[in-house]
Amino acid sequence: MSLQAFLIIILFLLFVFQALQVYFFRRKQPAYGGIFIVFFWLTFVFLLYNFSILFSANVPHQSHGQPRIVPINKGETLTQIAGRLFDESIIENKKYFLWTASIMGLDHRVQAGKYILAPFMSNHSIIRQLTSGGVVQERVTIIEGISAKEIASLFSQSLDIDSTRFMQIVNDSSITESLGIDSPNLEGYLFPETYHFSWGVSEFDVVETLVGEFKKNIADSILAAAQSYNMTLHDLVILASIIEGEAVVDEERPLISAVFHNRLNRDMYLNADPTIQYIIPDGPRRLLDEDLEIDSPYNTYKNKGLPPGPINNPGLKSLLAAAFPSSETYLYFVATGEGGHYFSRTYAEHLEAKKKLDQLRKKIR
Repeated sequence: MSLQAFLIIILFLLFVFQALQVYFFRRKQPAYGGIFIVFFWLTFVFLLYNFSILFSANVPHQSHGQPRIVPINKGETLTQIAGRLFDESIIENKKYFLWTASIMGLDHRVQAGKYILAPFMSNHSIIRQLTSGGVVQERVTIIEGISAKEIASLFSQSLDIDSTRFMQIVNDSSITESLGIDSPNLEGYLFPETYHFSWGVSEFDVVETLVGEFKKNIADSILAAAQSYNMTLHDLVILASIIEGEAVVDEERPLISAVFHNRLNRDMYLNADPTIQYIIPDGPRRLLDEDLEIDSPYNTYKNKGLPPGPINNPGLKSLLAAAFPSSETYLYFVATGEGGHYFSRTYAEHLEAKKKLDQLRKKIR
């Protein structure tokens, strides 16, 4: 029963009882008229009583009057919610709270999430808030270059979502296709950004939002650039993920991109360390010679061309770098040991740069 229906019934009864008492008094039958006077006032008192349950402020005995954040979990019953609100000193009577929800016809419409509730709110106000979705928004930041598994763990901690279910959605090819992504899975397409989600949001809604943000950031110019290199968008995302794994200094992203584009054009091995970090079980760590011999399609030291899929979820700067590389003719780069890289056009120059890095490492030891 809705609140409106409840009020209509009560008002109708008041009208009927009033009319009947007038009728019997006019017929000079005061005994019957008196009965309906009693019915009228009993109904009126019942109405006032229910109004007090609905709209009077809750005054819990142990309340300090401070608002607090109360989580409502998916699948919780209203009885369980009432128990928690009572324990949190938000409501003073569980039965009154449940009765209010029943009268309002909203006892099965409570939405999961975190709510800011305070003592002295009426039952009506609390029920309205719990059923209207007025939840606390959680701020979640995905940094560039982390994997889908790491993103699943991040959302599990911040939003209490099921990380296993999140990864099932990411790896479901039919869902990937339904979201308009031409890839076996969604690794690489979970766009790094700061998001605001309601606590208790579904795993699918999170994934859909992240992929939607990716699509929003892929301008026509990026798609045109991919076509000009005879690459698909998926190829470009793979390349961007490698650039993301290599880059430390933003200004170097177009230079790193140029190295990989130049090596692809010359049919050279990419020799990209981040692809090895992706396949070793205990990374990231300093790579060993035997790591470069791992038999994997992602090993760019043993397989020419791009690996079969992205190795992380790149940000917009790496996507732009993949689409618009520098015009430099560099073929090699090596870390300086200070955050950036030495870039070289010849293998001899590259060996000299590696010597400098080795000398720096010896000094540090």
